[in-house]
Amino acid sequence: MPNSDGHDEGYVTAETAVVVPVLVLLVGMLLWGVMAAAGHIQCVDGARAGARAAARGEQKEAVRSAARSAAPRGSAVETVREGQLVRVRVRARTAGPGPLTVGLSAEAVAMAEEGVGVTAGVER
Repeated sequence: MPNSDGHDEGYVTAETAVVVPVLVLLVGMLLWGVMAAAGHIQCVDGARAGARAAARGEQKEAVRSAARSAAPRGSAVETVREGQLVRVRVRARTAGPGPLTVGLSAEAVAMAEEGVGVTAGVER
């Protein structure tokens, strides 16, 4: 409310007291979203690295090591072979307190190299 000389005293302080916490919360939410997206990209990269290693015929521990090197810390790596296909799934959780953690997962599939170009026992 304007005082007798026409100046608004106190309104700027009250508006700032309301706006600053909202802006801080918004920035925090944006940072959390960016970190979650980055974690998902790391899961995708880890799954791809694991699938490539598995397709080359590397041992299971080498496949997991390749996947974990690109995946977020503490991620779980699962490898499944289905005929000529190798499927690698990486699962992780975002960093954050309690309800702010979100499960992330990615899956990559590759064809095993020993099966490429071989049809009915004839190599191409």
